[in-house]
Amino acid sequence: MKYLNEYRNLEATKSYLKLIERATTNTWNIMEICGGQTHGLVKNGILDLLPDGVRMIHGPGCPVCVTPLNLIDKAIELLENGVILCSFGDMVRVPGSKKSLLEAKANGGDLRILYSPLEAVNIAKENPEKEVVFFAVGFETTAPANALSVLHAQKENVKNYSILVSHVLVPPAMEGILDDEFCSIDAFLGAGHVCAIMGLQEYYPLVKKYKIPIVITGFEPLDLVQGIYMAVLQLEKGKYKLENQYARVVREEGNVEAKKIIEAVFEIGDREWRGIGKIPSSGYRLTAKFGAFDAESKFGISAVGTPENPQCIAGQILKGIKKPHQCDQFGKACTPSNPLGAPMVSSEGACAAYYHFSDNLISS
Repeated sequence: MKYLNEYRNLEATKSYLKLIERATTNTWNIMEICGGQTHGLVKNGILDLLPDGVRMIHGPGCPVCVTPLNLIDKAIELLENGVILCSFGDMVRVPGSKKSLLEAKANGGDLRILYSPLEAVNIAKENPEKEVVFFAVGFETTAPANALSVLHAQKENVKNYSILVSHVLVPPAMEGILDDEFCSIDAFLGAGHVCAIMGLQEYYPLVKKYKIPIVITGFEPLDLVQGIYMAVLQLEKGKYKLENQYARVVREEGNVEAKKIIEAVFEIGDREWRGIGKIPSSGYRLTAKFGAFDAESKFGISAVGTPENPQCIAGQILKGIKKPHQCDQFGKACTPSNPLGAPMVSSEGACAAYYHFSDNLISS
């Protein structure tokens, strides 16, 4: 198969759903890591077409959703103190402790919504009298572009540019979930876009240590049901290995040049995940060589801390312990227009998926 519409073929998808039903004799909990996969499952009604023995659990696969509340407050503080703050669009409506970036913009903050961090470097060059900060949020997928912006700013001697880093890494999060005492995960669908950058090497140790199947999977309906089928076959046979359903995009070695750019600018360190807490060695931070581009140290905002909203159960949702509709506030106090937490506002958030596509959900 070469073309996108083939991965949306209804008859082919139905045939795999039948194969899943025939293969399933036990009850299995499979977590899809990526929020894009969650949306694909919910939007296309796949959750209700799976047999009762296959239960999909929605993981923390949305970088916006796991960005800590205190980092959003730090971004707002920068914006309110005269910095030109640049961000991707999916961050601007995520609520901080008192307001969102969009509300801070309405109060006079200079917030720029961009498609690329390289645009932010150009804005800094055009406004040498102003400080420009790019809110660098994402998994490994967006790290190369954010790292490249730092390299570009250094090359062009742009000293009024820096980044507020909130990069998190998928494999350590999977390990954190598996180490949780309440974990009931039997298999994972791995995030195909992350592996397109990083390759497969980081996942073999997880398979070996936890004796759990991991299937790297794409995002279209046929991708998803193929990935689920591959996981179920392993589980039913008592096997565990790493498989690559997304072979049309993902290579064993990943994107070598992109990884070189990441390694040139970032190093691995501990990172706080919203609703989950600190996970060791689970994020990127700028190396000492590029410390001048670290907005937290440059503006002295490292110590800003913010408690989570007690009404929001985002942490339990991100760990797969609860589904969005099991939250008392879902669709009531918490809606996309008035979100209590990031999973309701993000385009990849599980709560937003359930809210927007609830007609496709019967009992899941």
